[in-house]
Amino acid sequence: MTAEKDIIILGIESSCDETAAAVTVNGRKVLSNEISSQIDIHTLYGGVVPEIASRKHIERINQVVKKALDTAGVTLQDLDAAAVTYGPGLVGALLVGVSFAKALSFAADIPLIGVHHIEGHICANYIADPALEPPYACLVVSGGHTHLVLVRDYGVYEILGRTQDDAAGEAFDKVARAIGLGYPGGPKIDAAAKEGNPDAIVFPRGKVSGSVYDFSFSGLKSAVLNYINSEKMAGREICVPDVAASFQKAVVSVLVDHAMEAVREYGFQSLALAGGVASNSALRAAMKSACDGAGVRFLCPPPILCTDNAAMISCAGYYEYLQGHFAGPDLNAVPALKLGERR
Repeated sequence: MTAEKDIIILGIESSCDETAAAVTVNGRKVLSNEISSQIDIHTLYGGVVPEIASRKHIERINQVVKKALDTAGVTLQDLDAAAVTYGPGLVGALLVGVSFAKALSFAADIPLIGVHHIEGHICANYIADPALEPPYACLVVSGGHTHLVLVRDYGVYEILGRTQDDAAGEAFDKVARAIGLGYPGGPKIDAAAKEGNPDAIVFPRGKVSGSVYDFSFSGLKSAVLNYINSEKMAGREICVPDVAASFQKAVVSVLVDHAMEAVREYGFQSLALAGGVASNSALRAAMKSACDGAGVRFLCPPPILCTDNAAMISCAGYYEYLQGHFAGPDLNAVPALKLGERR
């Protein structure tokens, strides 16, 4: 699916605590990808504070968009469309990006495109591997979502499985807090696990009865908390690296097993990772090893494209552009938007 001429799209992302803007050509060539992170601010509170996140987006979005345009060497007059995340995410944070994109679209007289945040994560694989085409399987693993998705075509998705409680990234954050590593949990557990023994503690694998592809991480999280409490009550010192490594192994093994089961059942030739947790080194290594063993092509964006960014939103916006899926001035934030929905 291509256009007759080069299509230049500005992407804007503000669904959580990153203010981001990017410019791409034809969805897959990135001219700029600017990200202003709020991690240092929210670390003080042990997690994202929605009101603070919204306020910081307001303070930074104009500068971030300007820098993205300047770095790309384009002006508003060069843009063919503005694409923006409108869900899911924190409603206040989303509204900042949506409002800015609507104003920019009106001022520059260019189409406005609303993009689903998770679809953006999936589309990051098109930037990482320009030869990639649907269909393929994609495991989306982030702070708010754990989805096993069949990508049938551009913008056409079938969810094979999803978490029934905590998302994998949410479990990482909660366990990291419990063992004293703090926020953000994912990178800190990944780093601590490198110094630990993944077989030191046997934690349960979160599976859902009667569903091959659904996930459950709430029980695993509770098992870690129970282990910590029992060790403290017994007066034994807790080895944080061992807990981190053992917990991480329990999460990764379920993610890999479910994904590879789908590969076998559906006969996929390609399996992709997406989302913030896709930057986890243990998950990337285990998934690649499983795919290599099954003769399946493994795809995973570099870490900068796994965490929230606007290049992926611009890429997803390009395929919406080709299909004529434009938004009007009534575009609004939809914090609980489901994958495949359009509003």
